Amino acid sequence: MNAAVQDYNNLQSDSDKEICNQLAVIINEHLLDAENKIWHAHPVWFLDGNPIVGYSKLKNNVRLLFWSGQSFDEEKLSNEGSFKAAEFRYTSSEQINKDDLKRWLNKAREIQWDYKNIVRRKGVLLRLK
Repeated sequence: MNAAVQDYNNLQSDSDKEICNQLAVIINEHLLDAENKIWHAHPVWFLDGNPIVGYSKLKNNVRLLFWSGQSFDEEKLSNEGSFKAAEFRYTSSEQINKDDLKRWLNKAREIQWDYKNIVRRKGVLLRLK
């Protein structure tokens, strides 16, 4: 695991650290070719410079965010923001369903909107895949 991500996880409470560690392990296993770093103070995975998935500690939960998640057609993911992102919020590690997460990660690889160039395109998102 990326040392900066491990440092982020270690700063969390015991229960949130367990959620973060499990998410990081599963994401790393399924996005082997992704770049992983702390971006805007949270762990994020990128493919070809495009943000794909990340997580962040919120007040009462850990939010798993897929930048292109609204295009996944997944009932368990909730729309987030005004672009194409969708999220799932965890309050315990027991809520992590590995089959769901693996399916979402596969979709994250196959369905991508071009967030890398959103500023250059003045807020316009184009579908990459």
